[in-house]
Amino acid sequence: MALLLGVNIDHVATLRQARYALNPEATISEPSVLLAAQEAQAGGADSITIHVREDRRHMQDDDAISIRREIDLPLNLELANTPKMLAFACDLKPDFTCLVPEKREEITTEGGLDVLSHFDSLKESIPMLQEAGSKVSLFIDPEPAQIQAASELGAEMIELHTGAFALKSGAARAAELERLQAGSELGNSLGLQVNAGHGIHLENLRQLFYVKNLKELNVGHTLISRSVFIGLRAAVAEMRLAMEAYS
Repeated sequence: MALLLGVNIDHVATLRQARYALNPEATISEPSVLLAAQEAQAGGADSITIHVREDRRHMQDDDAISIRREIDLPLNLELANTPKMLAFACDLKPDFTCLVPEKREEITTEGGLDVLSHFDSLKESIPMLQEAGSKVSLFIDPEPAQIQAASELGAEMIELHTGAFALKSGAARAAELERLQAGSELGNSLGLQVNAGHGIHLENLRQLFYVKNLKELNVGHTLISRSVFIGLRAAVAEMRLAMEAYS
């Protein structure tokens, strides 16, 4: 089964905002998020992922709109389960929406969404997004109860949080792989498309291949880091090639 690659370009916007957040009227604002999406597409990306946060710390509304308009790839919009962000998603109409937890103090998303605690609100949010034309994914830890709840809510997809796997080593990493495999197996048995993301890079990719029946990996930080040295198109192509060994 071919493993798809979703390229998260949030950190391109992070770099831009480091200089231009306080000077939005600058005649040149770089690096260009739209160009990053184009380069990712040229490198073989299967979809583009962006996270528009409530505080707009990196991706801006215009970024999302321009990518939706100009890039001929599926757009995966990550967002918090809040009224304002849901309204934004319904206007943008991305191909996929991935509901994620969001904390003001975090630099990047840490940990999965607690579907059980937010079950009632998600029961209203998910149909709203689906009616606007998006397939819905929930970014969750590989816990059976969370996966079961995602299925009960009618989400089409889950994205298993691989952060714990990426941070650990030895026996602890092996245990995380077992959790991810069990989560993938359960999700597939419930008819969910199972994706994975967070902390994936070329050095741990082969170990992640232990987890079967994955459909797509969402990869961001390592690709933007690698692009500093070889360019984003080449970094995406390099990851795309490494992923061909998945079976």
